[in-house]
Amino acid sequence: MSDNYKEWPEKIPFALWGYRTSIRTATGATPYYLVYGMEAVQPVELEVPSLMILLESQVPEADWVQARYDSLIMLDECRLNASYHVQLYQKRIERAFNKKVKPKGISEGDLVLKSDRASLPIDLRGKFKPNWAGLYLVKKILSGGDVRLPDSDGNHFKNPSNFDQ
Repeated sequence: MSDNYKEWPEKIPFALWGYRTSIRTATGATPYYLVYGMEAVQPVELEVPSLMILLESQVPEADWVQARYDSLIMLDECRLNASYHVQLYQKRIERAFNKKVKPKGISEGDLVLKSDRASLPIDLRGKFKPNWAGLYLVKKILSGGDVRLPDSDGNHFKNPSNFDQ
């Protein structure tokens, strides 16, 4: 939309308008609708009246106010529907992601390495520090991919570890 980088501040309102008035896949609604409870009137609809504009212009003001009040009362239900839509979308994305996940085949009694993500504030070895800590025996496998690992003294770590660690 712009020929050079100096014009982008002038184009931001158009980009924001496009974002706010386009339907989001996750919610199934536009951000404008979720905030204001009604769809935005596009600027082109003021020049070339659409059916929505023609119908609203013929409605008496008292009826329009009552219809607007009713739509605002229904706004919480619309937001709740958007919330349900987000949950379904997240489950769909999770299913698509989990199709690519391969089980690791770890069972109780196996020896595993644990990733060492807790780095010291100053580690002089830098990128040469080890990424893994010792051998641990898988004591118990919990639901959701969590495992209980005891340290060398037989004491369990404070928190369970994930299979990806």
